[in-house]
Amino acid sequence: MARSALMNIMVQAASKAGRGLTRDFNEVENLQVSKKGPADFVTQADIKAEKTIRQELEKARPGYSFLMEEAGEISRKSDYRWIIDPLDGTMNFLHSIPHFAVSIALEHDGALVAGVIYNPITEELFTAEKGRGAFFNDRRMRVAARKDLAECVVVTGIPALNKTGHPHTNRVQKDLMMQLAGLRASGSAALNLAWLAAGRYDGYTETGLEAWDVAAGMLMVREAGGYVSEPDPKASIYETGRIIAGNEFVHAKLREIVHTKA
Repeated sequence: MARSALMNIMVQAASKAGRGLTRDFNEVENLQVSKKGPADFVTQADIKAEKTIRQELEKARPGYSFLMEEAGEISRKSDYRWIIDPLDGTMNFLHSIPHFAVSIALEHDGALVAGVIYNPITEELFTAEKGRGAFFNDRRMRVAARKDLAECVVVTGIPALNKTGHPHTNRVQKDLMMQLAGLRASGSAALNLAWLAAGRYDGYTETGLEAWDVAAGMLMVREAGGYVSEPDPKASIYETGRIIAGNEFVHAKLREIVHTKA
């Protein structure tokens, strides 16, 4: 698959940040770690990766706006906005669990147009462009086709100590466990969506998310033939932090379960 110029820029930024993360991951015990809150840490690896991504993207596309996990929002007079999570799965990273990713998305007039999710440890690269499809290491991806929840594996998230939503999460997960072949929690929202797009997971539901956690992955799932939304069709994922995703059938069933447990 021949990549577009835009995708080459995004992949290059993710790869360069990934090389730094890999070096830090191999020396994780020596990393300087500062607390942002209980069970919510920011590492020097986070900050360095975000700086690298921003520099690469600004060099290639000067004038675009940014929304970044660590540095926040940089608004400019542009119809384009980069949405960046330099290290999605920080807790995994800190515990030497090789399941984390760089996530970069691009919006144009508020619509997602491109996304990259990259795990530098496994060298798994997930990409998507609006109208061009979704790809895993340059091979086209499609969501899984299962329709029966009893045959499905769904991935979810467990709120950290300082997060809200524990009672709701408990209700949803209890209901899901009674209907699914398997329920998983991986610690990386970006990879949850990328793996769903690749057909590894059948569905995904989580709360307490931010735009940078899910932007690239949402486009990926849609371009792989799946559905992504807030459980309430009238609400926005970016505003509520809640998400459900899957193929047409699994998405509908998850919406019914999650929405009724609100």
